[in-house]
Amino acid sequence: MATGQKSKAPMPPEQQEGQGLETKMGLKPQFEAPAYRAAGKLRDKVALITGGDSGIGRAVAVLYAREGADVAIVYLEEEQDDAEETHRSVEAEGRRCLLLPGDVTIASSCREAVEKTVKELGKLDILVNNAAYQMQQDKFEDITEQQFDKTFKTNIYGYFHMVQAALPHLKKGSSIINVGSIAGMRGTERLMDYAATKGAIHAFTKSLAKNFVERGIRVNCVAPGPVWTPFIPMSEPAHQVAKHGEKTPMGRPAQPEEISPAFVFFASEADSSYITGEVLTLLGGEMTTG
Repeated sequence: MATGQKSKAPMPPEQQEGQGLETKMGLKPQFEAPAYRAAGKLRDKVALITGGDSGIGRAVAVLYAREGADVAIVYLEEEQDDAEETHRSVEAEGRRCLLLPGDVTIASSCREAVEKTVKELGKLDILVNNAAYQMQQDKFEDITEQQFDKTFKTNIYGYFHMVQAALPHLKKGSSIINVGSIAGMRGTERLMDYAATKGAIHAFTKSLAKNFVERGIRVNCVAPGPVWTPFIPMSEPAHQVAKHGEKTPMGRPAQPEEISPAFVFFASEADSSYITGEVLTLLGGEMTTG
């Protein structure tokens, strides 16, 4: 595919069992952002990104490195191959990348990730809460308590654990960036538990922003619409994967490299020092009002 060219729907009807892996995708998500030119906005900062092995998390790690930050990424052990690719891509930008296999649903794992980041990279300036879980169900009664617990433990408890662990190390000028979703604003008939967690993330973001404002720690949220990541073939049937993003005005899902600059914006005091408590939607032409 030519540089800058994005795939239009229909997408490949891919499907994966178990944990979605970028290494197993036929049509690879685009994350390198070749047109993006750095300006040293995050020079010598340290960022910790959960779910940094693939998808949006990988794209964010690459741009943070391009802007001058060292990066630590948290990921599940079964995602090691994807994490190694992120590691190579960050180092290709001339920065360090610390690999931290772990589980954000476990508070002690989150504390360990933060402690290792500070020990190995010297400090912590930016926390990106990106790790998430979703599983589609057509009927409400098909959502098991086990699935409901996993969705909330990953998407909400994971964010809570990471903020608790990171907060003692954050200082004035630090930034927390959460990943929400348009599903958390509008709801969605097949991702009911996931949408509920994303709505909670938006409220969590605004509440933290108010609580942390006097400390000089900004908290914001990026809420995308459809994005081409390993999430999609893992959680949706193949015929729906093929239609992913086709209803947007642009007629396609976003690529991760189209989402990651928003994370640079929120992390950079040069760009967003007066912004906290915001939920930024990236929807390919859809509107959230009117």
